[in-house]
Amino acid sequence: MSYLDCAPRNTDGSRRTIDIVDQTLRDGPQSWWGMRLRKDMGLPMATDLDRTGFHTIDLVGSSIFEVLVRHCKEDPWDQLISLSKAMPRTTVRAGTRSNGIVTFGLTADSVMDLWVQRLCAHGIGSFWIYDGLFNMDKIGRLVKTVQAEGAQAIPCILYADTPYHTDEYYAARTRELVATGADGIELEDAAGLLTPDRTRSLVAAIKGAAGDLPVEIHFHSNNAMAPVNYLEGVLAGADRVHTASRPLAAGVSLPSTENTVANLRYAGFDVDLDDSYFAAVEEHLLRVADYEELPVGQPAEYSLFQYRHQLPGGMAGTFKAQLRDRGMEDRFEEVLDEMSVVREELGYPVMATPFSQLVGTQAVLNVVTGSRYSVVPDEVMIYANGFYGKPVAPLDPNVLDKIMSSPKAKSFENWEPPQPSLADLRAKFGGSISDDELILRLLVPESDIDVMRATPRRQRDFSPTSRQTRYIQDLVETAVGAYLHIEAGDFSLTLEGDH
Repeated sequence: MSYLDCAPRNTDGSRRTIDIVDQTLRDGPQSWWGMRLRKDMGLPMATDLDRTGFHTIDLVGSSIFEVLVRHCKEDPWDQLISLSKAMPRTTVRAGTRSNGIVTFGLTADSVMDLWVQRLCAHGIGSFWIYDGLFNMDKIGRLVKTVQAEGAQAIPCILYADTPYHTDEYYAARTRELVATGADGIELEDAAGLLTPDRTRSLVAAIKGAAGDLPVEIHFHSNNAMAPVNYLEGVLAGADRVHTASRPLAAGVSLPSTENTVANLRYAGFDVDLDDSYFAAVEEHLLRVADYEELPVGQPAEYSLFQYRHQLPGGMAGTFKAQLRDRGMEDRFEEVLDEMSVVREELGYPVMATPFSQLVGTQAVLNVVTGSRYSVVPDEVMIYANGFYGKPVAPLDPNVLDKIMSSPKAKSFENWEPPQPSLADLRAKFGGSISDDELILRLLVPESDIDVMRATPRRQRDFSPTSRQTRYIQDLVETAVGAYLHIEAGDFSLTLEGDH
């Protein structure tokens, strides 16, 4: 079919307007740069993003906090505050699981509430809330917490390609999410599994169940079909789409803002964005990628194998790097095959945090030990005992017997997830730390925080410069002595100072 000018009109005959949720500061760098977007990399483009006219700009999640401290030696609260203040025109968003922000385990309600409250205090006005097993009690509780802080709550439906995740299943979950009092519904295809036909039927089912609530779609391009699926999704009734600036789009990331906006307008939709800011953001990101030797977005090819392992956006690259660090890169496809088997045996959990990590870890252990389920992580035992929620399908009974056969697994049968108060948690750190500091210490090991604070902040200038100036900049930044002399042709520069 042709998509040219095929958009359905509003009841008054006017063109439908599609809103754009920007992922240039969150999912784009998460997918392509392993979340390693420092403040000096993000802040120079914040004003341009803010003036573009996006409906929302996604900014932060709990995993980003740990990466910024551990790998970038940067205070994540400082980055959040700086970026949020630089974008006063636009609602900024954070993402969170309904029942966890610390590692892949379960987080106490008191900490979940504090996390939301502190993010809102620093400018967050919207949350996407996800739970692969749809714990409606937890989701509903967090929706109320978010709204009590004056922010919007957008529960997220995570797509999975299984015999159990039917359109009817997702429509039923949508109706339950609407009943929580949510402000909208988001459909996310993190692994890029949707086809145009399934997008059409699924979005229509979710939109029908959502009633008057807006529906957002957030599709990764792992299998190259997301741009077409976006057109199918909005034709089926979706109101908003998620995109990223071109250097951080495509492939394991989302469709680019530039291409998506052009496609939507060609198809007969209105998009109220100021295109004049696109180029400045793209050029800045290309300079950052060049200076920092980071990859830029590349389109993916269609792969049937993607449907077997169903790894989400950025996890495949991260997973391969972890195997390489352990000298196991040559067993990558063997581990992926094992993941697909483990996933089926564990009741088809959606391949998103924490379940993608649980399935991946168990698969690696099965391959490395050569004896399947002879070693089982605590989180898999907790999952098997139902503490993450009820799986969409029954666990394989033989596998369940193996998991539950150990004394450690049996100890979880009558276990209750701990619910410490904030006062109890504060007491572990001396009792007088601030709320922000408490959250940081719960998310990141104290030793990493100490190293971060002892490391001078990196402030790189990414403004357009000549190649010679860039080399001088690199030399100045890396020089360890008190004397630096540079000579090239008729150019001479000498810098002297104390150590």
